[in-house]
Amino acid sequence: MRWLTAVPVYNEAKHVRDVLARIRRTSSDILVVNDGSTDGTADLLDAEPNLLRVNHPDNRGYGAALIAAFTFALEHDYEVLVTMDCDGQHEPARIPVLLEAIHDCDIVSGSRYFRDFRQDTPAPSDRRFINATITREINTRYGLNLTDAFCGFKAYRREALEKLRITEAGWGMPLQLWVQSARQGLRVKEIGVPRLYLDPTRAFGGVMNDPDRRLAYYRGVLAAAETDVLPGLPTPCRALTCPEPC
Repeated sequence: MRWLTAVPVYNEAKHVRDVLARIRRTSSDILVVNDGSTDGTADLLDAEPNLLRVNHPDNRGYGAALIAAFTFALEHDYEVLVTMDCDGQHEPARIPVLLEAIHDCDIVSGSRYFRDFRQDTPAPSDRRFINATITREINTRYGLNLTDAFCGFKAYRREALEKLRITEAGWGMPLQLWVQSARQGLRVKEIGVPRLYLDPTRAFGGVMNDPDRRLAYYRGVLAAAETDVLPGLPTPCRALTCPEPC
């Protein structure tokens, strides 16, 4: 199986070299999407050998970085794409677990709430509440059985990527992914991963630092994704009120 491990990076000079060193133990093909870093991350990446890169001249957002990774994986004919964050929350040693789990599904997603691990750390209270709230709403509305809607440690089959049309550039990208996955009938599996918050005070930035506005934004992403045009599906009705039956 030919797979690519992709890492979105924005101002991760503190972690990027260690994370890449650990990824190299399990993955030979590594893509870094440098999303407009300004803290010296780009210089550190220049010193890394045999690294695939996509460079955004300015910061476009977490979702935009993952969209770039999806596009790269499809254009270069990878069978599986693994995605993981660069802030130390995901353990590269668990990449083989994702790859093993994807044999009978389309998307494998890590879950920090699937089971307990010895090294678990407490989640910030607002993040835990919002995650639980949005995860419950996704399961109720779209018939999924998730325990963690936001974990970025995932593996995707190429066939799954071909059925998605992700456009959300911000932090809400995983939610658009789940709605589209449900609409396309993709097979989804979760595996437990440790819950590691190395810096619980780390902020999202801007209005996303306000929990109420963050929750409202996430719900807006879910609602908008219901009308995304997807391959093989009828064009959805985008009108809030239709003069004719839809």
